[in-house]
Amino acid sequence: MPNTYVNAKKDLTTTNATTLYTAPALTTGIVKSILVSEDSGNADTITLTITDAESSPATFSLFKTKAVTANNTVELLTSPLVVQTGEILKVTAATANRLHVVASILEVS
Repeated sequence: MPNTYVNAKKDLTTTNATTLYTAPALTTGIVKSILVSEDSGNADTITLTITDAESSPATFSLFKTKAVTANNTVELLTSPLVVQTGEILKVTAATANRLHVVASILEVS
């Protein structure tokens, strides 16, 4: 089973749900860190969800309107998050053009 470290990055330029990471076929993603940075000088909020394609699909909230203060960076995770094959992490900003998101992921296949 090879292990590969990857990252996923998004500049949230809209208020639409944006795919941050999808676990590839035959792979488990272990998300070690999700950093959210506010770079406009205005406080904002972010929502993080995981979609399980096998549940019709079903979407589960991990963080709902998590506050990010102006010009700051927030670490969302306090422990690793397992993302199984086909599951999708999505992020949604309350306001466009304020937030950047970077996830650090260990892929095991």
